[in-house]
Amino acid sequence: MKINHLSKEGYEKLKNELRHLKTAGRKKIAEDIEEARSKGDLSENAEYDAAKEAQGHLEKKIAELEEAMASARIIDEKNIDASKVFVLSTVKILNKKVKKEATYTLVSPQEADFSTGRISVESPIGKSLLGRSVGDVVQVKVPAGMLELEVLEISRNG
Repeated sequence: MKINHLSKEGYEKLKNELRHLKTAGRKKIAEDIEEARSKGDLSENAEYDAAKEAQGHLEKKIAELEEAMASARIIDEKNIDASKVFVLSTVKILNKKVKKEATYTLVSPQEADFSTGRISVESPIGKSLLGRSVGDVVQVKVPAGMLELEVLEISRNG
């Protein structure tokens, strides 16, 4: 099983989402199925089919969250070398091709949110930055082509 590194906040968020899906989510699906059943013949009942499909999606999401929780390791930031890029590092980089700076925080895939600058350690950029130090230059293959990124600064949020 692959280890899933999470911040304490990320772990709590997953735990709360899982609890919500197992309680309110399952209750809502059960109500939808019961309502659709009450409308008669199940062989031609589109509402019933939709509710059963929604139930399948919910159970799949619950299973994924349970797997993520089972493999989760909460990161103790005090034990991480701040001179290298790791999970939960905030990294200022320079895109050497377009001479543009950007700042990203590397997080687990479950915590990634590009709109807030939180990128997954499993993304092409995230993978290329892991273990790097200030001054390192990395080549990254992305859908738009090759990027050349220089690590300008590494900080920790903890």
